[in-house]
Amino acid sequence: MSKTTYKRADRVADQIRMEVADILMRKIKDPRVHSVTVTGVELTADLRIAHVFVTTMETEQAERDTFAGLSKACGFVRAELGRRLTLRYLPEVIFKKDVSGLRGDRIMRLLDGLHKDGKQDGVPALPENQDRTTPES
Repeated sequence: MSKTTYKRADRVADQIRMEVADILMRKIKDPRVHSVTVTGVELTADLRIAHVFVTTMETEQAERDTFAGLSKACGFVRAELGRRLTLRYLPEVIFKKDVSGLRGDRIMRLLDGLHKDGKQDGVPALPENQDRTTPES
């Protein structure tokens, strides 16, 4: 029986994600940083730099203001992480916009568009379990 191994950076990144989400929700008083969701953290292998990916449901200008508030709060977030985590080196926190949700939405819209085009061209839609590559009898 083999155990699944996890890199230490992945475990620390998950802990940082939970702590940064809590800090942003409970400790930050900046009104620009009120509707931010932490979606993930990528940590370098040497645990020196943490890229914190966040999403916000704001307009473009409000989103720019939110990221300006986040960049101002980097030092505070790092200090709070230092109080909560016991690491030899505290990683530098860099906030980045998470575009994976937007990319997924775009792909779903494209797939829906292809599905609708297939119906309009006279090609009947296939059931979920049927494949187009198998010959019909």
